[in-house]
Amino acid sequence: MGAKGEALAKQFEVKVQEATAVMEKLSDADWKKTTSAEKWTVGVVAHHVAGAHEGIAGIIKTVGAGQSVPNFTMDMLHAMNAKHAQEFANCTKVETLALHKKNAAAAAALVRGLSDADLARSGTVLTGMPPMSAEQVVIGILINHIDEHLGSIRATVGA
Repeated sequence: MGAKGEALAKQFEVKVQEATAVMEKLSDADWKKTTSAEKWTVGVVAHHVAGAHEGIAGIIKTVGAGQSVPNFTMDMLHAMNAKHAQEFANCTKVETLALHKKNAAAAAALVRGLSDADLARSGTVLTGMPPMSAEQVVIGILINHIDEHLGSIRATVGA
């Protein structure tokens, strides 16, 4: 583990805390509002964020080992997200917050355990896209994923 992994884990944890604070304040009415960005309810968007930490951590682990994610396309990602939105249409705030905290802690631990060499390794994340380093995946996908969806939740509920 290196100083860079520690710094990135701390950056991620700040975003996680920010998302947790917003999610905890959502009312039942807020939870059911539909976002304009994703066209999902706020609850589904929150659950999507919570569940995605684990999948993104898997990508970071793969790329940090110098491997590529095999045959993964944007169409596959969109299909997975649509399926998730249907399956978790009735998710609760309590279960979502628990999943968010559990998966975020595991993702932060993974990032914290990466050496500078691990973070510098690259692999293809999406078929047809240029390779990314593990550090780029942490910043551009793991951390940005929270920012992107939290912005959508805030815009929807006026937070």
